[in-house]
Amino acid sequence: MSVTAPNGFRAAGVSAGLKRDGARDVALVVNDGPSRAAAAVFTRNRVKAAPVLWSQQVAKGGRVRAVVLNAGGANACTGPAGFQDTHATAEHVAAALDDSAGEIIVCSTGLIGERLPMPRLLEGVQAAAESAARDGGPDAADAIRTTDTVAKIAFKRGTGYTIGGMAKGAGMLAPALATMLCVITTDADLTPAQCDGLLRAATRRTFDRVDSDGCASTNDTVVLMASGASGTAPDEAEFGALLTEVCDDLARQLIADAEGATKSIAVEVVGAASEDDAVEAARSVARSNLFKCALFGEDPNWGRALAAVGTTGAAFEPDEVNVAINGVWVCRRGAIGDDRAKVDLSGRDVTVTVDLSAGSEAATVWTTDLTTGYVHENADYSS
Repeated sequence: MSVTAPNGFRAAGVSAGLKRDGARDVALVVNDGPSRAAAAVFTRNRVKAAPVLWSQQVAKGGRVRAVVLNAGGANACTGPAGFQDTHATAEHVAAALDDSAGEIIVCSTGLIGERLPMPRLLEGVQAAAESAARDGGPDAADAIRTTDTVAKIAFKRGTGYTIGGMAKGAGMLAPALATMLCVITTDADLTPAQCDGLLRAATRRTFDRVDSDGCASTNDTVVLMASGASGTAPDEAEFGALLTEVCDDLARQLIADAEGATKSIAVEVVGAASEDDAVEAARSVARSNLFKCALFGEDPNWGRALAAVGTTGAAFEPDEVNVAINGVWVCRRGAIGDDRAKVDLSGRDVTVTVDLSAGSEAATVWTTDLTTGYVHENADYSS
């Protein structure tokens, strides 16, 4: 049901002692082929962790044999020594698989600004390589968790092929990806160029529209590997749609498990002049701390949403905008609409709809409320 659902893949999740509680913290996903086509997208933060810098170079080759991931330390802002640690990790995986370090993606997640305990990490890498198996997907998904309360996995079956995925992330969920690591596998027969185009298209409409707190991480990585083990060259339209569904499923799981959240909020902007306008307006509402606090207090304060839209460059006339919260149109034509007391915010799922009345384009950004739990968790994170 995870990254080992497609044929041609093995995985493992082991404990190397990187997490203080002794839980699993090293994961490995191995592509046994016959193809190694792959692509990846990374954080657009200018401050990039050593594993990102390494893996960006690997991804340029369009071939990936394995992805090794560790929790318990981000290996970010660790200088040349941190990059050497990433290189050593890739070399260790390559030696265990009798392969090339140039085809090993490395991912790390955890606290920024601390070196990884390399002896323990490399022992964990060796153990993961020795135990990688077809049923190891769930353990791998468990091993990459940091503040996640649950593992995130998804899969879809296409016409003669399968797509599987795992992800982690519960905070710093923002556009330009999130504080997330994601590995997606398929046994479809794809070229590296197809992997790249299809992954970027899926990411743009899913992970790039997850925004829990407006903060972009240093380590974000999403990898797609195609083993070709099914022997099926898929219809690109079908594959792209299914890949987007897998990414969407994982993205929604990230929001559902966001740090301290009590509400999962879909901000829908409709009637926009362009898709970019719709995304910009939705993102502005999703990043409004005032509005997020209001929803935490179960207050349908639509004025805060309207004010957030007004800070954007989207095309609209203020006296033509409508806003609904959970189906109640509390704002009509930029003014008072239906009685806000009709809005039921007692559940976890909230839908905010903003109609710009300026066109036919639409987009959705997913966010959460801003809670005391989020503040406490992030205030105490390094301890």
